[in-house]
Amino acid sequence: MFSLAVKLIVLVALVFASCQENISLDQFHAIEKQRWHKDSIIDFPFTSSDSENKNNIFINIRNNKTYEYSNLFLIARIEFPNNYQIVDTLEYEMTSPEGRFLGTGISDVLENKLEYKTKFTFPIKGEYHIKIQHAMRKNQELKGMEYLDGIVDVGLQIEKIK
Repeated sequence: MFSLAVKLIVLVALVFASCQENISLDQFHAIEKQRWHKDSIIDFPFTSSDSENKNNIFINIRNNKTYEYSNLFLIARIEFPNNYQIVDTLEYEMTSPEGRFLGTGISDVLENKLEYKTKFTFPIKGEYHIKIQHAMRKNQELKGMEYLDGIVDVGLQIEKIK
């Protein structure tokens, strides 16, 4: 007979494996010295052979406590195999109204899973690129910030909808 602990471990492993089935892309890029330069565009290339099923796309941001802002502005671009592009300017909240960082984590680094596109279909088979850069600027300044401190990693996750 299996003990309760062994059964629980097997159950957790099965749940984790079934959750991973839906993920078609899960990548992170480390930000050098945790200082994201305004001209540093993070590129996530991938090939899609499924032109029918819908996907949810998430931008994952890992930040530490040196991140100074309550929000985050990003420019995200999807480049299709036929050179068509979708460009979005996005704003995400990074802290609660009380000033506490949002996200999950047990150390000084917190991870935020930010919704980018829902029920999105990659209509053409071939190589896509999703590119992300920060678009932060200080209040009342037109020029963007050269460096954004406190961003540890930038990630992208694509989940197939069943």
